[in-house]
Order: sequence, then structure tokens, then C-alpha cells
Amino acid sequence: MIIAPSLLAADFGRLQSEVGRAERAGADWLHLDIMDGHFVPNISFGPALVRALRPSTKLFFDVHLMCSRPEILLEPFTKAGAGLITIHSELGDKVKPLLWKIRALGCKVGLAVNPPTSMAQVQPFLGMIDLLLVMTVNPGFGGQSFIHETLPKIQQARAWRRELGFSYQIEVDGGVTFDTVVDCARAGADTFVSGTGLFAQPNMKAAVKKMRLLVRPFDGSGTAKPSTKAVAA
Repeated sequence: MIIAPSLLAADFGRLQSEVGRAERAGADWLHLDIMDGHFVPNISFGPALVRALRPSTKLFFDVHLMCSRPEILLEPFTKAGAGLITIHSELGDKVKPLLWKIRALGCKVGLAVNPPTSMAQVQPFLGMIDLLLVMTVNPGFGGQSFIHETLPKIQQARAWRRELGFSYQIEVDGGVTFDTVVDCARAGADTFVSGTGLFAQPNMKAAVKKMRLLVRPFDGSGTAKPSTKAVAA
């Protein structure tokens, strides 16, 4: 499984230090929410900031473009150090050429689906992606409450992966905390983005370890592994 703290929840006054804190805590990826003020109402940060942070960490950069014109951002973010770029299924006819462009740039390819959007909208692209991001809140703001009605979407993503023989990762983002991460893992998620759930913890290393232990029994399969402990007679 992958634990990916979301930089959107970090202290913006000390971002480089916060990235170092996530790395020392044992995180696998750093999730970077890029908001343009059009696709979503907020604005976050751009490629210049990502480029400035890249030399300071070995963490994999998971770049999530919540943007209405991602086509103008793919190359800048690739050059800035993105390892994976996710665009939104809600972009309609743009989706397929955008996915091809991300792949051509040498990045891993992600596709996101918002809570109100039907999973049928992502199904045609499953063979083109490395990661499917199921948004578990409506995008645009950090610190929102988890939407439990999104869990069937995670289950559907897992079922399609198994039935169709694909190997994409299933990522969840939004309201992922100690209280909700097990539900996500049980449903089939294997990549967990957590903002305030991790950055708000005074001891992030302990928080990452706890989250990892909570999801480990499911190992992304959606089924708990049998215990290896002996049962007392």
C-alpha cells in the first residue's frame, strides 16, 4: 500500500520543512493538489513551487491537476519533477488525448472521478491508466468530511480491475483519517492520500505507522488477510 500525505494540509509558511517531515515520517509519496480557481474555486500552487521542492526530497511526487486546462500544465509539471499526473474524467472529450500526452511525457498516468460523477465515465479509459483516483470529498477544499457514499465506487474500481485484468492502483483522497481509512482499504483502495489526517498530527511518523497498520490487513485487495497468530485453546 501507499501512504501519501497531501501538501495542501501542510504549513505553507515552511513547506520545505514540512516535506522533510513527511519523508522522515516514512511516507511513500507526496500528494500535490493543483487548483486553478476555475475547475475548483480555490488556487493552490504551480510548477515553480514543485520544481523548488524537488531537490529537497526523494519522495515520489503524485500531482493531481484539478484544472480546467491541464493541457498547458502537463509539460511544466513533468519538468518540475512530477512522477505521476492525474487529470479529471469530468473534462469529457479532452480526457483521452490528455492521458496519451501524460504517457508520452514519461509520467505515470492517473484519472480522477468526483463524487457526483458516474463510474461509467472512467470505464473506457481503465486500460490507459496507472492509477484511478476516487475522490471521497468534492474537490477544491482541504479538511472536508469523508463521503461514505463513495465507497461503492472503490468497490467497482476493484471489481473492474480484477475482472478485466488491469493493474491500476486505486487511490482515495478526501477525509481519509484513522476513522475512515479502513473502510477505504476494505472496499479495495491501496493508495491513501491524507492531508489533515497526517500533517495535523504532532508526531507524523507515528501517524503514518498507525495508518499503515490499519490498512495492512487488507493489502489493497478489499479482503482481510487471515491471522497468522495461534488461537488459544
